[in-house]
Amino acid sequence: MVRHFDADVDLPFKLTESQVVAVNQILSDMSSKLPMNRLLHGEVGAGKTIVALLSCLAVKKAGAQSALMVPTELLARQHYNSMRSLIPELYECSALLTSSTPRAERVRILNMVSNGRINLLVGTHSLISEDVIFKDLALVIIDEQHRFGVQQRLMLKNKGVVPHMLIMSATPIP
Repeated sequence: MVRHFDADVDLPFKLTESQVVAVNQILSDMSSKLPMNRLLHGEVGAGKTIVALLSCLAVKKAGAQSALMVPTELLARQHYNSMRSLIPELYECSALLTSSTPRAERVRILNMVSNGRINLLVGTHSLISEDVIFKDLALVIIDEQHRFGVQQRLMLKNKGVVPHMLIMSATPIP
């Protein structure tokens, strides 16, 4: 796994120092033999999503898969669409899966996920459906973690052998 942020990624903006530190800490954790279990906490608009997407890009470059689960279809679409302009390299090998995904498209996506042709699957609770099978799930990201139950988070994590876990929240956690 990549240990440090690849400055060659052509983002339409400059990362803040805190974002670079967060990405580097995550990449360092993911290069360890122990599975990462990290909370990324920051206010709305602090850049948690770009940190998560850059982590997914590192996983893609290592030849593995990531899953990003969010509580609403609107947020899933926002994350998925923001990739188009932020990290086209990641967008090209990603898919969006929600309850409103048409059946034929869902079957196509699930086949591509199971054979490893999709490196990042973004979606809602649909990601924990039994028919979602990853070839090599290395990173699980849960956005707005307080909106999911412990069992739901574990169901997604259990779709990998021993994936890394990144939990994101803007809500203070006591």
